[in-house]
Amino acid sequence: MKSKFIKWLSLPYIIWAIGFIIIPLLMVFYFGLTDKNSHFTISNVLAIFQPIHIKSLLIALLLSLISTIICLLISYPLAMILSSFKKGNDKMMILIFILPMWMNFLLRTLAWQTLLENEGIINTVLSLVKLPSINIINTPYAIILGMIYNFLPFMVLPIYNVLCKIDGNLLNASRDLGANEIQTFCKITLPLSVPGIISGITMVFVPALTTFVISDLLGGSKILLIGNVIEQEFTLNSNWHLGSGLSIVLMIFIVISMLISAIFDKDGEGNTF
Repeated sequence: MKSKFIKWLSLPYIIWAIGFIIIPLLMVFYFGLTDKNSHFTISNVLAIFQPIHIKSLLIALLLSLISTIICLLISYPLAMILSSFKKGNDKMMILIFILPMWMNFLLRTLAWQTLLENEGIINTVLSLVKLPSINIINTPYAIILGMIYNFLPFMVLPIYNVLCKIDGNLLNASRDLGANEIQTFCKITLPLSVPGIISGITMVFVPALTTFVISDLLGGSKILLIGNVIEQEFTLNSNWHLGSGLSIVLMIFIVISMLISAIFDKDGEGNTF
């Protein structure tokens, strides 16, 4: 009786998943693999090899990779510091850290646009203290900054979650056997935190690769990422077939990232949600 009740409780989610996940995916594959006459074709997918599309894809891959690496370099030490706090204090620090995520994604990005503008807050303050202004708005650097700011928590939380699960007795045993802090880190901490690192990389790289809002607002629409190209095919050109075909290509990258994450994090230790 209890199992049947639990199954009925899952019904709303099943309906939601069918309506907002499965059906949209089927529509993407349908439009992506057909032409305007509803005939089967893979030309929409192969269009990724056109110069403008492959250039946008490569730029998106490069900026996403740079953003992911920087997020990892920032997040790992931060996650180690948070995991070293006493229970209770760490939760408060995590809450403070993820507090900006409660704000709308678009508003957070618009805030950075205001800060980085040539006549924005940062340059105004710099001019008051007689320092040279910075002109990174509408450049790849601004896009990378926006990606790091928006996706950094998705790197910190999985790594923090894994580090908290490491048995302190292992670290003490390593030190008792004569290992120094660097050896303990390389032999114990780092290998055990790999699931969180892979999960964090996936959670940052995938949204960074597919984003178009950040490049629109902070790149001034001057730098086209593959997400911008797809968005324009749907909204400006009304070419759902080409937009869906390019989306299928992005899905391939997402599936590859998920497979890598599943291989290195079989037990879901890096999962924070």
